[in-house]
Amino acid sequence: MPMPLNALDKSLNRKVQLLLKDRRVLEGTLQGYDEHMNLVLEKTEETDAEGKRRKIGTIVVRGSNVVSINRD
Repeated sequence: MPMPLNALDKSLNRKVQLLLKDRRVLEGTLQGYDEHMNLVLEKTEETDAEGKRRKIGTIVVRGSNVVSINRD
């Protein structure tokens, strides 16, 4: 099983999809992370629980809000 930070390192500058605790989905390019798994995404789009999408640009996501991370 890969270590989480190693998997994040391999995902840098690649498109990722995050599922958040509140059921929102964020898709964007992973630009950075820290030891707490706080993530920086660029060109981010958010999809809410109802399926509505919106562009939100560059964001920092607190690691404790992330349920899962998928990579293309």
